[in-house]
Amino acid sequence: QQQQQQQQQRRRRRRRESGVGKMSVLQKIAEIENEMARTQKNKATAKHLGLLKAKLAKLRTELLIGNKSGGGGAGEGFDVVKSGDTRIGFVGFPSVGKSTLLTKLTGVHSEAAAYEFTTLTCVPGVLEYRGARIQLLDLPGIIEGAKDGKGRGRQVISTARTCNALLIVLDASKPVTHKKLIEKELNGFNIRLNKSPPGVLFRKKAKGGISFTSTMKEKPTNLDLETVQTILKEYKIHNADVVLREDITSDDLIDVIEGNIVYMPCIYVLNKIDAISMEELELLDQVPHYVPISAKDEWNLDELLEHIWDYCKMIRIYTKPHGQIPDYNAPVILHNKSPSVGDFCDRIHRGLRSQFKHALVWGASAKHQPQRVGISHILHDEDVVQIVKKV
Repeated sequence: QQQQQQQQQRRRRRRRESGVGKMSVLQKIAEIENEMARTQKNKATAKHLGLLKAKLAKLRTELLIGNKSGGGGAGEGFDVVKSGDTRIGFVGFPSVGKSTLLTKLTGVHSEAAAYEFTTLTCVPGVLEYRGARIQLLDLPGIIEGAKDGKGRGRQVISTARTCNALLIVLDASKPVTHKKLIEKELNGFNIRLNKSPPGVLFRKKAKGGISFTSTMKEKPTNLDLETVQTILKEYKIHNADVVLREDITSDDLIDVIEGNIVYMPCIYVLNKIDAISMEELELLDQVPHYVPISAKDEWNLDELLEHIWDYCKMIRIYTKPHGQIPDYNAPVILHNKSPSVGDFCDRIHRGLRSQFKHALVWGASAKHQPQRVGISHILHDEDVVQIVKKV
């Protein structure tokens, strides 16, 4: 009888350790979200809402890290080796035409059918465009609740975090609420779409308490010292400098404190426009960052590729070995609208910057052909560069 009691206690302990911890985190998240929905937004509640948002961000991080430690790895098809110059992920609900779009752009066959959840693993394909090799990933369909570990949402969005840009593929004939749902799932995985890192300096220090200052002309409207102290106290930070360069929100401050946020360009691809009227298409034209296409009929794919090029800030730089003609077949692709010669050196090899003496540049950025420049010279698209090393 004593042995039976011990076995029952062990079973209860195992049950507690396996499933209940995860459920309690999800329950806490749900409770905080409900409380935030009930709380009115005004100056009096700003401190309380800041505290709730900080708790919510901590729980979401705990959920992400907690789930990473358990289970059996990424799963079949998700360990995709990064190849090419740029990586683009297709994200969307099941059966919106991601597989058809991948097939039309790259020629790689990804299973497509008229029913949901056809693609079950990550299917990669490579596209050559303007000399750049762009890797396209057809990710399995996201379901609502992916951020909480439902379906294969965890693997899908974790792979999406490694991309240079995302294409959120939407069905033009289905409700626009799908866009909001996907944004919510990606936001839950700390992916911020079409946003820049907030203009704030956050620095921990050994002593001196919390210092909150602003370099703006106007007074901050969203944050004050009391709210900042409440948020930092939740993270057990009692000594830090916070300097605002722009009028950020408490959400932005929490993102900076968390430090695991990915800021990613995103294009909304409205597929299956052949199934809607011109009036509906004109209404959808008001959605920012969007490109209307029909993957089946290959409509407007050129504009989509141009958008991918612009959103990834791709620039082609051609190399010229000493005494030879430039290599126009294999440009070096940089992801920056105004890259320096130093960025170009880093892209070729990490150790090249330390050996750099000067560079010769031909092209739009040069005042005369060629121009001898230093490491900080800003390059333009399709410049030709020859690096001269120290002897």
